[in-house]
Amino acid sequence: MAKATSKELGTDSIGKLLVRQAVPASIGILVMSLNILVDTIFVGNWIGSVAIAAINVVLPVSFFIAALGMAIGIGGSSIISRALGAEEPKKALKTFGNQITLTFLLTSVFVIVGLVFVDTIIPSFGGKGAIFDPAKIYYKIVLYGVPFLALCMLGNNVIRAEGRPKFAMIAMIIPSAGNLIFDYIFINVLDYGMYGAAWATTGSYMCCFIYIVWYFLSKNSELKINWSHFGLNKSIVFEIASLGGVTLARQAVVSITYLFLNNILFELGGESSVTVYAIIGRMLMFALFPVLGITQGFLPIAGFNYGAKQYQRVRESINTAIKYAVILGFAIFILIMLFPEAITNVFTHDKEVLAETPGAMRWVFAATPIVVIQLIGSAYFQAIGKAKPALLLTLTRQGLFFIPLILILPKFYGEIGVWISFPIADVLSTIVTGYFLNKEVRKELVITENN
Repeated sequence: MAKATSKELGTDSIGKLLVRQAVPASIGILVMSLNILVDTIFVGNWIGSVAIAAINVVLPVSFFIAALGMAIGIGGSSIISRALGAEEPKKALKTFGNQITLTFLLTSVFVIVGLVFVDTIIPSFGGKGAIFDPAKIYYKIVLYGVPFLALCMLGNNVIRAEGRPKFAMIAMIIPSAGNLIFDYIFINVLDYGMYGAAWATTGSYMCCFIYIVWYFLSKNSELKINWSHFGLNKSIVFEIASLGGVTLARQAVVSITYLFLNNILFELGGESSVTVYAIIGRMLMFALFPVLGITQGFLPIAGFNYGAKQYQRVRESINTAIKYAVILGFAIFILIMLFPEAITNVFTHDKEVLAETPGAMRWVFAATPIVVIQLIGSAYFQAIGKAKPALLLTLTRQGLFFIPLILILPKFYGEIGVWISFPIADVLSTIVTGYFLNKEVRKELVITENN
């Protein structure tokens, strides 16, 4: 049954496949995003607004380490999807084993380094003044659970590569539901404050890890690895690294962006401005969940059919994914433009934050209807195993445009310069991605198919 599921990626209609893959992915991302939102609401109301800023300081560090698992997962899953499409099961198994080995080794090293240099890292990411102490408490505890999160991110992407989106959805729901339950117990009932928030997060990662292990040991997975698959293979490691490096580079740039933004905003407006960005950052994770779901669902479809040399289906998957994503992008845009005040009120009662957040939120989401093209375009190159253009397009948005803009514009326009940098970077990166995607489709898919 499982084997038939992966083959369906090359036979079923693209529209149905995309819905089948994207809906569970969207639900999983929605639940994860709701978890982050509710977690922020709990922390803000039960501990205080400074605690929201403290968690926001820690996120880029913990997410970067966890992103090692995501990067290895996405990079390896591209190989697995194409291997299954080309009917090369041995390569798929060896790739999965190598993914696990790499994730365990790399995350362990980064966690140790992160704990040793904790007092240097937290201030560097904006954890200054009243933010430092709660950030340090949260940071040290959460870091212990990050390797489990990394392995969960790896497993989730591999599950999706097998064509099992519902199981991948459950893997995303478990840590979210667990975190909310633990939040209520540790923060509200036991009154553990930041310690409770941190242990709730770490405990939820461990629950997800147990589920991932169960899935791959059960009959649901067709990837039944043994000890021989864990030994690193040079060519596979290189391919995982080149493709996974795209995701890792993206997360590295995101972490650097957090570093700049938190420090710039702290200098411009203190703790309240950092809190404003923390709230908007949560909304970015939450509001874009259907678009991110389409992107996640698109990856195995494009990769499998590219591996099977069904180029017409690859083109159709690109067009369908972009069409669905643009429609959803417009819906998100309208909701954010109409209700930013109501959204902000859910998070905090701080008058200064309430006054500043709605206007900033409108600027940040201003280009949402078109930036979805950038997300799918860069994901396409990763799906078909072309690391260099995938890396270029991934870094274009944050690295090439956004970071220079937030370093320059605030000098002339103050805090508003930070917020207008978001839509400017989105528009410019979408133009660049659209150009390269159109060129790739015409050159590689249309010409190759005709020949």
